[in-house]
Amino acid sequence: MLTTPVFFQLNEEMSKIVTNVLDNYPGNNSTTEQAWDFIQRNMECCGWTSRLDWNGNMVIVNSSQLLYPCSCQNFSLTTGNLSDSGFCEAQTPDWPVYDVGCAASVESWLLTNIGVVLGICLGVGLIELVGMILSICLCRNVHTEDYTKVPKY
Repeated sequence: MLTTPVFFQLNEEMSKIVTNVLDNYPGNNSTTEQAWDFIQRNMECCGWTSRLDWNGNMVIVNSSQLLYPCSCQNFSLTTGNLSDSGFCEAQTPDWPVYDVGCAASVESWLLTNIGVVLGICLGVGLIELVGMILSICLCRNVHTEDYTKVPKY
């Protein structure tokens, strides 16, 4: 089956991208960080494959405090700190976060909504194609008109 190698290739590339995002996550609330925080918070997951994916983050590694990503926190296990982005300080080495990674949840969401995603892509592509066809027609008709009588400055 042709789609299986493509799926594994896509999954591997996605893993590299997410690992890079997690390793370079500074907690400054950038657009990429907001998107990842949204995924972790709403899908109740942490990291790509597990919470251990955050162990490569430079802020966590270089900190003297016990930090963990706030968007990962499992509210049933925490008390007090209720931030939803950046880093939170843990009281013990065992982070109060979700144990499950986000890969399965993201894959499930994509498979559920693949029709909507493809429909939007096709719609945008068709609009661009119609725009190109109309612009070609306009360019062809410009040469047939007599524009030599227009004064040149």
